Amino acid sequence: MKDNKMKTTLMALVSALMMTPALASAADAPATFTPAQQEAIGKIAADYLVQHPEVLVQASQKLEAQQAAQQQQASLNAVLQNSDALLNDPATPSIGPKTAKVALVEFFDYQCIYCSHMAPLVEQTVKANPQVRFIFKEWPIFGQRWQPSITAAETGMAVFKEKGAQAYFTYHNAIFHTGHNEGKLTEGDIQAAVKAAGASQPDEATRNQTHEALSKVDDLARELGFSGTPAFIVMPTQGATAQNTTFLPGAVSAESLQAAITKAQGK
Repeated sequence: MKDNKMKTTLMALVSALMMTPALASAADAPATFTPAQQEAIGKIAADYLVQHPEVLVQASQKLEAQQAAQQQQASLNAVLQNSDALLNDPATPSIGPKTAKVALVEFFDYQCIYCSHMAPLVEQTVKANPQVRFIFKEWPIFGQRWQPSITAAETGMAVFKEKGAQAYFTYHNAIFHTGHNEGKLTEGDIQAAVKAAGASQPDEATRNQTHEALSKVDDLARELGFSGTPAFIVMPTQGATAQNTTFLPGAVSAESLQAAITKAQGK
């Protein structure tokens, strides 16, 4: 019974494949198969796939790779269309020269375990590239699950507004240095990071003033087609193109970040 159901599904898959542009055009050519022949071919293909399911696995993996590549290209196109929002929002925390020729933008959440894994690599990359501007897009996507995700993002924005880039970077790193992600971050951790940055503990009213900026980051991330954190964009601050801009979804190596910077520098 299961084999019959699988055969039916696979025959439908083969029929759908025959409707793709390449196969459909072939079907329109002279000496095409009759409907009965097409059905017979579909049955043979379905029977073969039942006996060799590894072919389906390979096809599925290839399809997933193609879809990922298409999504990455779509995000890259959207990045180029939204470069001003990525690079020039004064409310967004950043560190590095305002006249930098290259910028690295990170979308992150303090409760994201992969962001936590990337934090020391980002810190290392910042120190190794004083000529690059690093832009931190606070995107607390885990806020509905863990409130400190939102509180830490609001507080970071407030620290940046009050004390500037270096204090923010100290706060940012102090949060990640706790190693408290995926629901483990506490109010005490956040307060300790604010103290380390030499900033005032923001009250609720101060944190509420960051909501508009955080909402803009969320809108931007969705416009770019992002579905999770971290996400990195490395691009020239002027004259960005698909050839000199890199979109890196997810956790990557320090070498990948550095290679993207070198690419954006035109080297």
